[in-house]
Amino acid sequence: MTSRSIVVVSGGLSQPSSTRMLADRLTEATVADLAARGIDTVVEVVELRGLAHDVVDMTLSGYARPELAAAQSALAGADGVIAVSPVYAASYAGLFKSFVDVLDPETLRGTPVALGATGGTARHSLALEHALRPLFAYLQADVVPTAVFAATDDWADAGTDQVKPLPARIARAAAELAARVAAREPVTRAGLYDAVPSFEDLLGG
Repeated sequence: MTSRSIVVVSGGLSQPSSTRMLADRLTEATVADLAARGIDTVVEVVELRGLAHDVVDMTLSGYARPELAAAQSALAGADGVIAVSPVYAASYAGLFKSFVDVLDPETLRGTPVALGATGGTARHSLALEHALRPLFAYLQADVVPTAVFAATDDWADAGTDQVKPLPARIARAAAELAARVAAREPVTRAGLYDAVPSFEDLLGG
């Protein structure tokens, strides 16, 4: 099997959270779709809740502590990204936006991204289109057409959307992400010492 990496960014502030639950469902569906295409997947989850202090510190100092730097590096080397945020006041969570603010603007250029959001009621669902999608468009990510919003009622067996219930929306978004990831060559990740010159170069040989 060939291999790809998927990095999952979960902006949930509670533990457990519906945001992480949606991120996990999208991940499971994407991994299954890639497996059906003969592609193995390595998944890394970035929980923003645990990086909150590091994000604030970098906002103030410009310096990324090791755990935050590792998350940023994982995103830069990802073949695909799943990004899910809770919705507050009709937009993404402040922590989610702050995390994006401290990313290098080139980090997600061309990277396939599936977007998700959670909220109490379906009236928050447009935040995906008027807040999240423009944010990732600015970063020049390759955002898949289907974004998934999950309201509280969507987690019930029947759900509130009888036309496109939550499992169907998740499956569609995952298939779109998997297709984009599979169509691209794997990202080449730099080794730890790739940028270090050899002794021969240092000695002018």
